[in-house]
Amino acid sequence: MKAIVAVDKNWGIGKKNDLLFSLPEDMKYFREKTLNKVVVMGSNTLKSFPGGKPLKNRTNIVLFPGGEKRDDCVIVESLEELSAVLKGYDTEDVFIIGGAMFYKTMLPYCSEVLVTKVDADGGAEVFYENLDKLENWSCISVGDKIETNGYDIRFTVYKNSNVKQF
Repeated sequence: MKAIVAVDKNWGIGKKNDLLFSLPEDMKYFREKTLNKVVVMGSNTLKSFPGGKPLKNRTNIVLFPGGEKRDDCVIVESLEELSAVLKGYDTEDVFIIGGAMFYKTMLPYCSEVLVTKVDADGGAEVFYENLDKLENWSCISVGDKIETNGYDIRFTVYKNSNVKQF
């Protein structure tokens, strides 16, 4: 299982249940990495999508305690139920996509995190764990700087040396 996230230079990821920046190159990267894969999220992340609709051409699994069942995505009500559902998928195809609390909960179970680093301060209200300061995490790949919509970004990959069983 992996996570995919865009962070500002303070590891900020969002404010007012929205992204900090509009980054076309990051959206393209996100699409490329998650297309035809499994994306797992909390209910607020689903609600933040246009019309509250799941992402197309992906299996959308949403942790939504007390949430009503839907035809367009898989709703799970607990981490135990999520664990059971994920056993039906190749862990290499599973991406945690937010929000902040869900990222924090699932981080120990992720083997990698694909981090788009934005060289700007987005005035975030919610933050991702600073992987540079976590014991079991190391940056294994840093891409070239890319300019997108007035921002400099880099695609990086972090690896977890102590993945917990989910």
